[in-house]
Amino acid sequence: MNAISIVIGSICILFIAYRLYGTFMAAKVLKLDDSKQTPAQKLEDGQDYVPTNKWVVFGHHFAAIAAAGPLVGPILAAQFGYLPGLLWLLIGAVIGGAVHDMVVLFASMRRDGKSLSEVAKEELGPVAGFCAGLAMLFIITITMAGLSLVVLGALERNPWGTFAVGITIPIAMAVGLYHKKTGNLKLATTVGFLLIMLAIILGPNIQGTWLGDLLTLEKSTLAIILPLYAFFAAALPVWLLLAPRDYLSTFMKIGVFVALIVGVFIVNPSVEFPAFTEFINGGGPVVAGPVWPFISITIACGAISGFHAFVGSGTTPKMVNRWRDIKGVAFGAMLVECLVAIMALIAAVSLQPGDYFAINSTPEKFAALGMETVHLAELSEEIGMDLEGRTGGAVTLAVGMTYIFTEVPFFETLASYFYQFVILFEAVFILTAIDSGTRVARYLIQDFFGNFIKPLKRTDSIGANIFASALACFVWGYLLFSGDISSVWALFGVSNQLMASIGLIVGATVILKIAEKRWYMLTCLVPLAYLYVTVNVAGYWMITNVYLNPENAGYNVLNGILSIIMLILGFVILVTSITKWLKLWKIPQHLLVEQSSKEVA
Repeated sequence: MNAISIVIGSICILFIAYRLYGTFMAAKVLKLDDSKQTPAQKLEDGQDYVPTNKWVVFGHHFAAIAAAGPLVGPILAAQFGYLPGLLWLLIGAVIGGAVHDMVVLFASMRRDGKSLSEVAKEELGPVAGFCAGLAMLFIITITMAGLSLVVLGALERNPWGTFAVGITIPIAMAVGLYHKKTGNLKLATTVGFLLIMLAIILGPNIQGTWLGDLLTLEKSTLAIILPLYAFFAAALPVWLLLAPRDYLSTFMKIGVFVALIVGVFIVNPSVEFPAFTEFINGGGPVVAGPVWPFISITIACGAISGFHAFVGSGTTPKMVNRWRDIKGVAFGAMLVECLVAIMALIAAVSLQPGDYFAINSTPEKFAALGMETVHLAELSEEIGMDLEGRTGGAVTLAVGMTYIFTEVPFFETLASYFYQFVILFEAVFILTAIDSGTRVARYLIQDFFGNFIKPLKRTDSIGANIFASALACFVWGYLLFSGDISSVWALFGVSNQLMASIGLIVGATVILKIAEKRWYMLTCLVPLAYLYVTVNVAGYWMITNVYLNPENAGYNVLNGILSIIMLILGFVILVTSITKWLKLWKIPQHLLVEQSSKEVA
């Protein structure tokens, strides 16, 4: 097996899926109609509700949803072999992720851009809405702190990375101001992109200077700076910082992976991993559980992810200018993210298995495997750092991409530079999710706590926005600074896919209300059935084998209790939804469609 076959086959499948299934979802299932006003047009306030060019919205949405998941998840899942991850990415993204993202965005826009918890309350009732809101607050807090921990590792004592990432903030603000004033997107994009590239090129030159010393920061300092940055990203108007920064960084993200695709075609690396490894039944050094259900838990973003529901019912629905843009923004961005994840998987499985496991296992676990490294010593020498035992996936991606590119004659002497560039690239990937996620957390806080504190619910209130933004940043910033998040990070995989199940439940309800044919519900019910069972099996496995098992190194009663609470919340939402569906099913479909249209008129 070679990498080119995987890339060509995957691109063809994703193009066909977008053209056929995406069009079916847009035209037949959701019946997207541009004659109606979008929330951005109807509620335009210059702050959150801003009609935005579809390519800018696509850039923002893709940048926000594509965080660490599509980069790290497939790399960790390579432990099982290349085939399980590849199949789950393609099947999961087309049947599950793209549909999930599209129906959540539509459901939110149908309710004037409200958060998923508010949509769940209006579509399913107060019990489901309360449970969804509680689950969303829990998951978004863990997500922001967990993603930030990855960034700390990338930027700690790294002045080049800190400079290159930091300079994107004033550049993005300048682009946002210029585009707002002139409407000239092409010139703003060109200048902004060139400035970011210039910053990346000049980055190494600041090391050893007064500016380099100033930007050589410890984790504790960065743990304060990141929440402060996220506060401004959440509180400032969306057009000033968040949207242009995400839009510009998307060029970098897509550009790197287009370059990787080109590199694969030039080098045509062979896939060194078998289709299945000996760890498919469990007991692996990277992921302890068996291939199912953990392939679908380890690979979240890239196939289907509940985090996307935060963005699809947070910032994006307040920016979409035409209803038909939903297909490109939601369905399209999910398929592009799937391709990103497939390229990350290729970067991992192009390494020799011994080299892969040496990087992703502790020295003790690797020694117990009885494997030998092949190219790791020379890769460490070329990059200029010891690569063994650097678990977590980020380093593996950088090493895998460097390994492929250094086979190209022009890049063969640039291994250390390219490695550091990919580490920076991963940090930018994650930061764009942090700023969007914090803004979404602000919306959630205003929606959820606004039920008890009425003034907080006003999104047009500067005071309410600042308070909610500050509270969101303080909560996940405290977890980040104290490091407590590390004790619950393992919960993210299960809770994230549980969130996706909630998104599909809401989507199925909306489709039942608006579709001409009731069987269109299967577009959501089929992936929901698989994902809900998978989540509960994985949660039960973790609770019994890890969290509440005193003999396991991951023994943690708190994690077990939190897992149980999350699974109960999901069960309550599902039961409430089935009850609602049975009531709706008794109403003739034409009357149900007419009734539902009056709900949002």
